[in-house]
Amino acid sequence: MNPPASLNLGIIGNCSISALVDDQARIVWCCYPRFDSDPIFHALLDSADGIQPDGSWQICLEGQQRSEQAYEPNTGVLRTRLFDAEGGAVEITDFAPRYLLHGRPFRPLTLVRRVRALSGAPRVRVLLRPRSDWGATLPTITRGSDHIRYVGPESALRLTTNAPITYVIDETAFTLTQPLSFILGPDEALQAAIEDTARLLEEHTIAHWRAWTRALAVPLEWQDAVIRAAITLKMCLYEDTGAIVAAMTTSIPEAPGSQRNWDYRFCWIRDAFFVVRALNSLSEVDTMEDYLRWLRDAIGDMAGGHVQPLYGIGLEHQLIERELPHLSGYRGHQPVRVGNQAYEHFQFDVYGNIVLGAAQAFHDTRLLRQGTRQEFGLMEAVGEQAFAIHDHPDAGMWELRTRSAVHTSSVLMNWAACDRLAKIAEAFELADRATLWRQRADLIRDKILTQAWSERRQAYAATFGGDELDASVLLMVEVGLIDPHDPRFVATVDALEAALCDGPYMRRYEAPDDFGRPETAFNICAFWRINALARIGRTAQAREIFEAMLASRNPLGLLSEDTHPATRELWGNFPQTYSMVGIVNAAVRLSAPWDSRI
Repeated sequence: MNPPASLNLGIIGNCSISALVDDQARIVWCCYPRFDSDPIFHALLDSADGIQPDGSWQICLEGQQRSEQAYEPNTGVLRTRLFDAEGGAVEITDFAPRYLLHGRPFRPLTLVRRVRALSGAPRVRVLLRPRSDWGATLPTITRGSDHIRYVGPESALRLTTNAPITYVIDETAFTLTQPLSFILGPDEALQAAIEDTARLLEEHTIAHWRAWTRALAVPLEWQDAVIRAAITLKMCLYEDTGAIVAAMTTSIPEAPGSQRNWDYRFCWIRDAFFVVRALNSLSEVDTMEDYLRWLRDAIGDMAGGHVQPLYGIGLEHQLIERELPHLSGYRGHQPVRVGNQAYEHFQFDVYGNIVLGAAQAFHDTRLLRQGTRQEFGLMEAVGEQAFAIHDHPDAGMWELRTRSAVHTSSVLMNWAACDRLAKIAEAFELADRATLWRQRADLIRDKILTQAWSERRQAYAATFGGDELDASVLLMVEVGLIDPHDPRFVATVDALEAALCDGPYMRRYEAPDDFGRPETAFNICAFWRINALARIGRTAQAREIFEAMLASRNPLGLLSEDTHPATRELWGNFPQTYSMVGIVNAAVRLSAPWDSRI
């Protein structure tokens, strides 16, 4: 029987495209030519009976008994080794080429797979079955002397390879007697020898990622975890426009049978801010500069001051949600959804996230393009909207679909918008503007500290005047609204731990939502808890929880959105930028300083 699909996946990517590869060397997910496009490999979302050949790209070893998988250290190049019962073994190297060429990022819409024998006389079979229209349409296949074309309704893919073309088309097993390379991408002829081209692409890509990671200001401890998280976050940047996607997948359920299956292949302004902030903490500011290009365009046409919580990676405003009943879903958990109705929501924390995401550009003199007075004016327009609606009901950061309230987390971010604008005005020596924004920030802060406090729960609550608890109030200390040693904040941490935590894991909130009570823990909440504990001086507890969260990652060091507290299995879209951000932030917060060792 085919084993069930899982999130024991690796990601390869180059900031143009990405793909997910499982521990059997099967590419099971790849949207093409953008992160939010129709997938050419969709098998992950049609896996009621395990991963099937259709909509996947498999390198199969006859008689396989076991596998092992690891990234080339400090790179986005993934290696999978398959072993058979007779002593034969093969290694499959997967990557998407990325490096500087003529002073510019070279990131072609290309996947490269290299296969070589490690021992014995292994026999392999290549199953390459791309699809279009979300798996509904088979391509027309044509062949050339060293390539195969897969022609779909709107585009054609070309596989260029030194493997026997007949065996690839017919899916015939053959003995691996020499290294083979497979280059899948646009329908364009390769201008050089196949094996030489693939080798050079691999060497340049490895060199690029190693140079990139070498420039990171990593903490002393947990360096491997931080570097893997940083590379993963970088891969979630769509460099053409500067958008940052929340995850690479759609419809991986938050919990089994929950119907909480959402499309995360878009740019949430909230999530992107956290990504930018995490990479900034490692002195990687290129992503912020790319994202700010996208953000300026996103807010450049604010309609009546309104900003959507998310947009398409090409600034698409309408992300109409629909279901695809012909797909069985991840492990059979339907529905499979494309698009996200949250683009229609009013989520008022978005204004604070805009200002927070841009704030460093007004203070960091390293940047090639620093924030200008004109852009400060644009940020002030965002701030005006933040102040105007700062205590209005909204859907909240958890995107509740059937009710609204004045959410503490939304008001908090509107405070942050005013607070950061005051600091930017001070940097520009605009005393009147600084005073105005400081007064507004103080007014909002006083409201939060009084109206969000629940006397009954002895904690800051999810909503003004409410009693339900929500992990997002931990962001009060994250963005600097409150002293972490304030007795009310300490009491809030205690109350949240009692109500929302299962060991190291933490749920988002306790109140039932549109689909009932949450079953799984939301990984970023655990990292917010770690940060809060560290700030209030409970460092040993924070480190213990962090180690537990690191142990919850998949074998390649990646996290999805959620973890089931009982089974410790990963659920939710993958890889989740929020979760990878948490790894970076916790390590930076908790690590011993470099001067303690050197």
